[in-house]
Amino acid sequence: MSTYVIGDVHGCFDQFIRLVKKIDYDSKKDQIILTGDLVNRGPKSLDVLNYCMADKNITTVLGNHDLYLLYLISINQGKGKLKKIVEAENNKQIFEWLITRPLLIQAFNQSTNNKFIITHAGIPEIWSLEKAQDLADEVSQELTDNSSKILKAMWGDDPKSWNESLTGNKKYRIIINYFTRMRFLGNDAALDLKNTSTKASKGSKPWFHYESASYKKMNQYYVFGHWASLNGKTENPHFIGLDTGCVWKGKLTALRMDDLEKISVKY
Repeated sequence: MSTYVIGDVHGCFDQFIRLVKKIDYDSKKDQIILTGDLVNRGPKSLDVLNYCMADKNITTVLGNHDLYLLYLISINQGKGKLKKIVEAENNKQIFEWLITRPLLIQAFNQSTNNKFIITHAGIPEIWSLEKAQDLADEVSQELTDNSSKILKAMWGDDPKSWNESLTGNKKYRIIINYFTRMRFLGNDAALDLKNTSTKASKGSKPWFHYESASYKKMNQYYVFGHWASLNGKTENPHFIGLDTGCVWKGKLTALRMDDLEKISVKY
């Protein structure tokens, strides 16, 4: 039995199937965890969703594009590459499946005693892993209980920094932004959401270049997608970027937890 983590598919269904075959995935005993952004930009987002939904051993964390799809379904307004999904006969089933996906998944490999912390964008250094899990669970519960309200209120770049006194929509918005949109952080873990390059603006640096007690545990690996321009390069083996820009005619990449091997297919 092997567990694979696969980077942002973005509707690249043909490449996804090629990668699934290349890793010799066995749906009866193996597992696949996706880093989010299953949909949008690519040509076959609906096919990706239907394939994943049909396999109980495939799951995903939520990415920002997945949340955008949930919002569009909730208001019954299809746009661009997502219009086909919003208008699909099984749009209700898609919504119910996606809305119950978490923001954070912790996976443990028994043969190596390694822990894998999987999110779409990452976890800021100001949160312990336990704190991050609690906040992720809180948002997931809110998405389940009040999906329409939180999906409408999650848009925006403010607040930029975490504060324990935050409540309501502002609290949920920044939690979602950390988990699904974060790249660079400044002082006090302030989000710099405008910069999508690999070069930090003055006063900021990549979130995984900060110091944290959780980051230093040798048997823990932080696995994320979202940041295609990195092409998987973090300069630290314990931070594994898996968005290698398939939808931009790059590669689609899987990480095998057993031995940390990366396996890719070209666009």
